[in-house]
Amino acid sequence: MKEFKNRVFGCVGVKAINSNYNADFSGQPRTLPSGTVYATDKAFKYAVKNYLKDVYVEEKIFYFKSLNNNLNPISLDETYKKLFGEYPTGNDNKIVKSMVAKNLLECLDIRFFGATFAGATNISLHGPVQINHGVNFWKSGNIYTEQITSPFSNKADDSDAERGMTTIGRQSKLDEGHYLHHFSINPLNLRDIIEVSGQDAKNISIDDILKLKEAFRRCVTWYDSTSKAGCENEFLVWIQLKDHSKAVLPNLTTLIELSQEKVNNKCVYDFAKLSEELIRISSEIELVEVYYNKQTVLMRNLPENIVENDL
Repeated sequence: MKEFKNRVFGCVGVKAINSNYNADFSGQPRTLPSGTVYATDKAFKYAVKNYLKDVYVEEKIFYFKSLNNNLNPISLDETYKKLFGEYPTGNDNKIVKSMVAKNLLECLDIRFFGATFAGATNISLHGPVQINHGVNFWKSGNIYTEQITSPFSNKADDSDAERGMTTIGRQSKLDEGHYLHHFSINPLNLRDIIEVSGQDAKNISIDDILKLKEAFRRCVTWYDSTSKAGCENEFLVWIQLKDHSKAVLPNLTTLIELSQEKVNNKCVYDFAKLSEELIRISSEIELVEVYYNKQTVLMRNLPENIVENDL
Protein backbone atom coordinates (compact mmCIF):
# COMPACT_ATOMS: atom_id res chain seq x y z
CA MET A 1 0.00 0.00 0.00
CA LYS A 2 1.14 3.53 -0.77
CA GLU A 3 2.86 5.23 2.14
CA PHE A 4 1.37 8.40 3.61
CA LYS A 5 4.03 11.13 3.77
CA ASN A 6 2.18 14.35 4.59
CA ARG A 7 2.13 16.05 7.97
CA VAL A 8 -1.29 16.95 9.35
CA PHE A 9 -2.64 19.31 12.01
CA GLY A 10 -6.20 19.16 13.24
CA CYS A 11 -8.80 19.35 15.95
CA VAL A 12 -11.62 17.10 17.11
CA GLY A 13 -14.72 18.37 18.91
CA VAL A 14 -16.61 16.11 21.31
CA LYS A 15 -20.00 16.98 22.82
CA ALA A 16 -21.17 15.59 26.17
CA ILE A 17 -24.78 16.07 27.33
CA ASN A 18 -25.69 14.64 30.76
CA SER A 19 -22.80 12.20 30.51
CA ASN A 20 -19.27 11.56 31.72
CA TYR A 21 -16.82 11.57 28.80
CA ASN A 22 -13.75 10.86 30.93
CA ALA A 23 -14.06 10.04 34.63
CA ASP A 24 -11.30 10.11 37.22
CA PHE A 25 -10.84 7.22 39.66
CA SER A 26 -13.51 8.62 41.96
CA GLY A 27 -16.07 8.55 39.15
CA GLN A 28 -16.16 12.35 38.75
CA PRO A 29 -15.54 14.11 35.41
CA ARG A 30 -11.85 15.11 35.41
CA THR A 31 -11.11 18.71 36.36
CA LEU A 32 -8.03 20.94 36.28
CA PRO A 33 -6.99 22.81 39.46
CA SER A 34 -8.93 25.79 38.07
CA GLY A 35 -12.10 23.70 38.02
CA THR A 36 -12.21 23.43 34.22
CA VAL A 37 -13.41 20.03 33.04
CA TYR A 38 -11.07 18.16 30.72
CA ALA A 39 -10.46 14.74 29.18
CA THR A 40 -7.14 12.96 28.66
CA ASP A 41 -5.81 11.97 25.27
CA LYS A 42 -6.24 8.35 26.42
CA ALA A 43 -10.02 8.75 26.52
CA PHE A 44 -10.14 9.71 22.85
CA LYS A 45 -7.53 7.13 21.82
CA TYR A 46 -9.55 4.41 23.55
CA ALA A 47 -12.63 5.40 21.54
CA VAL A 48 -10.55 5.37 18.31
CA LYS A 49 -9.12 1.91 19.01
CA ASN A 50 -12.53 0.56 19.97
CA TYR A 51 -13.97 1.83 16.67
CA LEU A 52 -11.14 0.35 14.60
CA LYS A 53 -11.44 -2.98 16.44
CA ASP A 54 -15.18 -3.19 15.80
CA VAL A 55 -15.33 -1.89 12.23
CA TYR A 56 -12.05 -3.19 10.76
CA VAL A 57 -11.95 -6.68 12.22
CA GLU A 58 -9.12 -7.70 9.91
CA GLU A 59 -6.76 -5.20 11.57
CA LYS A 60 -4.61 -6.10 14.59
CA ILE A 61 -5.20 -3.80 17.59
CA PHE A 62 -2.58 -4.44 20.27
CA TYR A 63 -3.28 -2.04 23.15
CA PHE A 64 -6.83 -3.08 23.96
CA LYS A 65 -8.06 -5.27 26.78
CA SER A 66 -8.34 -8.96 25.91
CA LEU A 67 -9.59 -11.69 28.23
CA ASN A 68 -8.51 -15.28 28.87
CA ASN A 69 -10.83 -18.24 29.45
CA ASN A 70 -11.31 -17.18 33.08
CA LEU A 71 -12.42 -13.71 31.92
CA ASN A 72 -9.26 -12.12 33.35
CA PRO A 73 -7.20 -9.59 31.34
CA ILE A 74 -4.17 -11.14 29.65
CA SER A 75 -0.67 -9.69 30.04
CA LEU A 76 1.37 -7.75 27.50
CA ASP A 77 3.55 -10.79 26.70
CA GLU A 78 0.46 -12.96 26.33
CA THR A 79 -1.03 -10.42 23.94
CA TYR A 80 2.11 -10.46 21.81
CA LYS A 81 2.10 -14.28 21.66
CA LYS A 82 -1.61 -14.34 20.87
CA LEU A 83 -1.03 -12.12 17.82
CA PHE A 84 2.44 -13.24 16.66
CA GLY A 85 3.41 -16.46 18.43
CA GLU A 86 6.64 -16.90 20.37
CA TYR A 87 9.23 -14.13 20.47
CA PRO A 88 11.79 -14.40 17.63
CA THR A 89 15.29 -15.33 18.85
CA GLY A 90 18.74 -15.38 17.28
CA ASN A 91 21.53 -17.95 17.45
CA ASP A 92 22.32 -16.83 20.99
CA ASN A 93 18.68 -17.47 22.04
CA LYS A 94 18.22 -13.78 22.78
CA ILE A 95 15.11 -11.98 21.56
CA VAL A 96 15.68 -10.11 18.28
CA LYS A 97 14.25 -6.68 19.08
CA SER A 98 14.18 -5.50 15.46
CA MET A 99 11.92 -8.41 14.53
CA VAL A 100 9.67 -7.74 17.52
CA ALA A 101 9.39 -4.09 16.44
CA LYS A 102 8.54 -5.15 12.90
CA ASN A 103 5.77 -7.38 14.22
CA LEU A 104 4.41 -4.63 16.45
CA LEU A 105 4.14 -2.34 13.43
CA GLU A 106 1.67 -4.84 11.97
CA CYS A 107 -0.78 -3.46 14.57
CA LEU A 108 -2.78 -0.48 13.35
CA ASP A 109 -2.96 1.25 16.74
CA ILE A 110 0.83 1.06 17.14
CA ARG A 111 1.40 2.45 13.64
CA PHE A 112 -0.75 5.39 14.75
CA PHE A 113 0.06 6.00 18.40
CA GLY A 114 3.37 4.19 18.90
CA ALA A 115 4.11 2.04 21.94
CA THR A 116 6.11 1.73 25.12
CA PHE A 117 6.60 -2.02 25.01
CA ALA A 118 7.90 -3.34 28.33
CA GLY A 119 7.49 -7.10 28.19
CA ALA A 120 10.08 -9.81 27.68
CA THR A 121 12.04 -7.09 25.86
CA ASN A 122 11.84 -3.30 25.93
CA ILE A 123 11.05 -1.24 22.82
CA SER A 124 9.90 2.36 22.43
CA LEU A 125 8.11 3.41 19.24
CA HIS A 126 7.34 7.11 18.73
CA GLY A 127 3.91 7.21 17.11
CA PRO A 128 3.11 9.55 14.20
CA VAL A 129 -0.28 10.53 15.66
CA GLN A 130 -0.11 12.74 18.75
CA ILE A 131 -3.33 13.84 20.52
CA ASN A 132 -3.58 16.51 23.22
CA HIS A 133 -5.85 16.55 26.25
CA GLY A 134 -9.32 17.85 25.45
CA VAL A 135 -10.46 20.89 27.44
CA ASN A 136 -14.13 21.72 27.91
CA PHE A 137 -14.75 25.13 26.30
CA TRP A 138 -18.37 25.36 27.46
CA LYS A 139 -18.18 27.56 30.56
CA SER A 140 -21.62 27.00 32.06
CA GLY A 141 -21.44 23.22 32.42
CA ASN A 142 -22.14 21.80 35.88
CA ILE A 143 -21.19 18.48 37.45
CA TYR A 144 -23.94 16.71 39.35
CA THR A 145 -24.14 13.43 41.26
CA GLU A 146 -27.16 11.17 41.57
CA GLN A 147 -27.84 8.09 43.66
CA ILE A 148 -28.59 4.77 42.02
CA THR A 149 -29.68 1.43 43.45
CA SER A 150 -28.85 -2.17 42.64
CA PRO A 151 -31.56 -4.89 42.62
CA PHE A 152 -29.38 -7.04 44.90
CA SER A 153 -29.14 -7.11 48.67
CA ASN A 154 -26.17 -5.75 50.57
CA LYS A 155 -24.47 -8.81 52.07
CA ALA A 156 -21.71 -6.88 53.82
CA ASP A 157 -23.63 -7.55 57.01
CA ASP A 158 -25.67 -10.70 57.74
CA SER A 159 -28.13 -8.81 59.91
CA ASP A 160 -31.76 -8.85 58.87
CA ALA A 161 -31.70 -5.08 58.49
CA GLU A 162 -28.85 -5.18 55.96
CA ARG A 163 -30.25 -8.14 54.04
CA GLY A 164 -33.52 -6.29 53.65
CA MET A 165 -31.85 -3.43 51.74
CA THR A 166 -30.45 -3.22 48.24
CA THR A 167 -27.03 -1.74 47.44
CA ILE A 168 -26.89 2.01 46.93
CA GLY A 169 -24.34 3.63 44.65
CA ARG A 170 -23.90 6.91 42.81
CA GLN A 171 -22.85 8.28 39.45
CA SER A 172 -21.58 11.70 38.44
CA LYS A 173 -22.14 13.46 35.14
CA LEU A 174 -21.60 16.79 33.38
CA ASP A 175 -24.80 18.46 32.22
CA GLU A 176 -23.11 19.90 29.11
CA GLY A 177 -19.58 20.04 27.81
CA HIS A 178 -17.77 20.64 24.51
CA TYR A 179 -14.22 19.27 24.47
CA LEU A 180 -11.58 20.19 21.90
CA HIS A 181 -8.67 17.80 21.21
CA HIS A 182 -5.77 19.14 19.13
CA PHE A 183 -3.82 16.50 17.16
CA SER A 184 -0.89 16.27 14.79
CA ILE A 185 0.44 13.59 12.44
CA ASN A 186 4.10 13.24 11.43
CA PRO A 187 4.89 10.02 9.48
CA LEU A 188 8.62 10.66 9.96
CA ASN A 189 8.33 9.69 13.63
CA LEU A 190 8.61 6.00 12.70
CA ARG A 191 11.44 6.43 10.19
CA ASP A 192 14.32 5.35 12.45
CA ILE A 193 12.61 2.25 13.82
CA ILE A 194 11.56 1.21 10.30
CA GLU A 195 15.14 1.55 9.02
CA VAL A 196 16.31 -0.79 11.78
CA SER A 197 13.41 -3.24 11.36
CA GLY A 198 13.81 -3.64 7.61
CA GLN A 199 12.38 -2.13 4.44
CA ASP A 200 9.23 -4.26 4.60
CA ALA A 201 8.32 -2.92 8.08
CA LYS A 202 5.06 -1.00 7.87
CA ASN A 203 4.73 2.75 8.11
CA ILE A 204 1.31 4.39 7.98
CA SER A 205 -0.31 4.14 4.55
CA ILE A 206 -2.93 6.22 2.77
CA ASP A 207 -5.43 3.45 3.55
CA ASP A 208 -4.50 3.69 7.25
CA ILE A 209 -5.11 7.44 7.20
CA LEU A 210 -8.56 7.02 5.66
CA LYS A 211 -9.46 4.64 8.50
CA LEU A 212 -8.04 7.06 11.08
CA LYS A 213 -9.98 9.99 9.67
CA GLU A 214 -13.16 7.93 9.74
CA ALA A 215 -12.53 6.93 13.36
CA PHE A 216 -11.82 10.56 14.34
CA ARG A 217 -15.23 11.52 12.93
CA ARG A 218 -17.29 8.72 14.51
CA CYS A 219 -15.53 6.93 17.37
CA VAL A 220 -17.06 8.70 20.38
CA THR A 221 -20.59 8.44 18.99
CA TRP A 222 -19.92 4.78 18.19
CA TYR A 223 -18.73 3.93 21.72
CA ASP A 224 -21.84 3.84 23.88
CA SER A 225 -21.83 2.98 27.58
CA THR A 226 -23.80 3.99 30.65
CA SER A 227 -21.47 6.91 31.45
CA LYS A 228 -20.76 7.90 27.83
CA ALA A 229 -24.36 7.79 26.58
CA GLY A 230 -24.80 11.40 25.45
CA CYS A 231 -21.21 11.78 24.22
CA GLU A 232 -20.92 12.39 20.48
CA ASN A 233 -18.44 13.50 17.87
CA GLU A 234 -19.19 17.11 16.98
CA PHE A 235 -16.64 18.07 14.33
CA LEU A 236 -13.24 17.29 12.79
CA VAL A 237 -10.85 19.83 11.28
CA TRP A 238 -8.14 18.30 9.05
CA ILE A 239 -5.27 20.47 7.70
CA GLN A 240 -2.98 18.45 5.46
CA LEU A 241 0.31 20.02 4.44
CA LYS A 242 2.11 19.45 1.16
CA ASP A 243 4.69 16.70 0.98
CA HIS A 244 8.05 17.90 2.39
CA SER A 245 6.46 21.03 3.92
CA LYS A 246 8.21 22.21 7.09
CA ALA A 247 5.40 24.52 8.23
CA VAL A 248 4.10 24.24 11.78
CA LEU A 249 0.84 25.32 13.37
CA PRO A 250 0.12 26.16 17.02
CA ASN A 251 -2.39 24.19 19.05
CA LEU A 252 -5.63 24.60 17.11
CA THR A 253 -7.68 24.89 20.31
CA THR A 254 -6.16 28.38 20.71
CA LEU A 255 -7.43 29.35 17.25
CA ILE A 256 -11.03 28.08 17.46
CA GLU A 257 -13.56 29.88 19.64
CA LEU A 258 -16.84 28.56 20.98
CA SER A 259 -19.59 31.11 21.56
CA GLN A 260 -21.22 30.78 24.97
CA GLU A 261 -24.61 31.51 23.40
CA LYS A 262 -26.36 29.12 21.03
CA VAL A 263 -28.22 30.04 17.85
CA ASN A 264 -31.37 28.02 17.21
CA ASN A 265 -30.07 25.58 19.83
CA LYS A 266 -26.87 25.07 17.80
CA CYS A 267 -23.33 25.58 19.09
CA VAL A 268 -21.43 28.29 17.22
CA TYR A 269 -17.73 27.81 16.48
CA ASP A 270 -15.73 30.77 15.13
CA PHE A 271 -12.72 30.02 12.90
CA ALA A 272 -11.57 33.62 12.30
CA LYS A 273 -8.21 33.20 14.06
CA LEU A 274 -7.54 29.86 12.35
CA SER A 275 -8.40 31.37 8.95
CA GLU A 276 -5.82 34.12 9.50
CA GLU A 277 -3.18 31.56 10.48
CA LEU A 278 -3.85 29.45 7.39
CA ILE A 279 -3.48 32.47 5.11
CA ARG A 280 0.04 32.87 6.51
CA ILE A 281 1.05 29.36 5.35
CA SER A 282 -1.33 29.01 2.40
CA SER A 283 1.46 27.99 0.01
CA GLU A 284 2.32 25.05 2.29
CA ILE A 285 -1.20 23.60 2.48
CA GLU A 286 -2.48 20.77 0.32
CA LEU A 287 -5.96 20.32 1.78
CA VAL A 288 -8.23 21.77 4.47
CA GLU A 289 -11.35 19.85 5.42
CA VAL A 290 -14.02 20.22 8.07
CA TYR A 291 -16.56 17.55 8.98
CA TYR A 292 -19.36 18.57 11.33
CA ASN A 293 -22.86 17.73 12.50
CA LYS A 294 -24.93 20.36 10.72
CA GLN A 295 -27.95 19.60 12.90
CA THR A 296 -26.20 20.78 16.07
CA VAL A 297 -23.29 23.00 14.96
CA LEU A 298 -22.82 26.32 13.13
CA MET A 299 -19.40 27.16 11.67
CA ARG A 300 -18.46 30.80 11.18
CA ASN A 301 -15.53 32.43 9.35
CA LEU A 302 -14.32 29.16 7.87
CA PRO A 303 -11.06 29.36 5.86
CA GLU A 304 -11.31 29.97 2.13
CA ASN A 305 -11.28 26.88 -0.11
CA ILE A 306 -12.12 24.64 2.83
CA VAL A 307 -13.95 21.42 1.93
CA GLU A 308 -17.11 21.07 4.04
CA ASN A 309 -18.50 17.60 4.73
CA ASP A 310 -21.19 16.00 6.87
CA LEU A 311 -19.80 14.23 9.90
